[in-house]
Amino acid sequence: MPINEICNPRVVTVERNSTITQASKLMREHHVGAVVVIEKQGGKDTPVGIVTDRDVVIELVATELDPNVITVGDIMVPSLTVVSKESGVFEAIQTMAGKGVRRLPIVDKAGKLAGIITLDDILLLLARELGALTKLVEREQKSEAKKRR
Repeated sequence: MPINEICNPRVVTVERNSTITQASKLMREHHVGAVVVIEKQGGKDTPVGIVTDRDVVIELVATELDPNVITVGDIMVPSLTVVSKESGVFEAIQTMAGKGVRRLPIVDKAGKLAGIITLDDILLLLARELGALTKLVEREQKSEAKKRR
């Protein structure tokens, strides 16, 4: 299954010069734990970094820096890991595990931001799939038991 079939196409984004206060307000408003930092390149939103709620705590709160002065560009994770929207779910899982990331922006062939997938999204998908398999096993066991009586 291509990752774009399950990713969230509504990504909360900010530009590099947005303050941490602005980014934090967006996280709260949209109930998300991260914002993707974008740059406008050729009319498209290209992801260049990510800032998480944990980054805000570690980089600002713990060091008592002013969130109205510090920008997301100052603290963003600059080595952004992304996957193509044509990538499979298993490939996305491998990428997340290999890079140690919980959030993975999805891009199209031109590098434009197309969505985001999170560890939580994948865990929910896997839980639903395992639940369906469990029901299949139970149904097969009941069917077998009926045949053998």
